[in-house]
Amino acid sequence: MTSLALTCLVAAIVTEVTATLSLRMATSGRKLWWFAVAGGYTFAFTMLSVVLAEGVALGVAYGIWTAAGVALTAILSRIFFEEPLTWVMSLGLILIMGGVLLVELGAAH
Repeated sequence: MTSLALTCLVAAIVTEVTATLSLRMATSGRKLWWFAVAGGYTFAFTMLSVVLAEGVALGVAYGIWTAAGVALTAILSRIFFEEPLTWVMSLGLILIMGGVLLVELGAAH
């Protein structure tokens, strides 16, 4: 993975998580948050398309993007919105990340 692809993948993850957290705020009656939702998702998908254009396999790029997004969203939802994050949920996050790691390792061969 090139440095451009890695940078764009990190940007896609961060903006997707930001947009998702903003979506939570927007649905609670704060209408201005819809701009962050739309902008964040648009930028995240744009960055993901750059990652794919750099030659990263779709399964690998999407797997990393979604696994990191799910984990960060769950953790930050616990911090910002006091939503539950049980040990069972944490185990699920670990299993998702393990699965993505296996997909990435499998793609390397």
